[in-house]
Amino acid sequence: MAKLLIKKGDEVQVIRGAESGRRTAPPEGAQGANPRGERGRVRKVLPRKGRVIVEGVRIVKKTVRPNPAKGIRGGFVEREAPIPVSNVMLVCRKCDRPVRVRLGTAPDGKRARLCRRCGEVI
Repeated sequence: MAKLLIKKGDEVQVIRGAESGRRTAPPEGAQGANPRGERGRVRKVLPRKGRVIVEGVRIVKKTVRPNPAKGIRGGFVEREAPIPVSNVMLVCRKCDRPVRVRLGTAPDGKRARLCRRCGEVI
């Protein structure tokens, strides 16, 4: 299990996914796809599975059974599904582009994640 350089709250862009290699247009209103180029904030990191959940990316419909004790009505619920961490890239605030990340020292002497393009602390 490798250490992930993406953390909760980071802005990421999808660089690879179900739609990236498709030759024809996806059907209208397709669910569950993680289209290339979409951006969003990381809501949750799942390091053991090597996946992240990104806001507004890869929305899937799940069926939920009713549970009156918890006040849950049954039906269909839309939620974000995890996508592999290798399919997203961190977006640098200064460059406003997806960038690779390197570990280094910040100007204050602490370890930090740095943008490979501009050297900005992420």
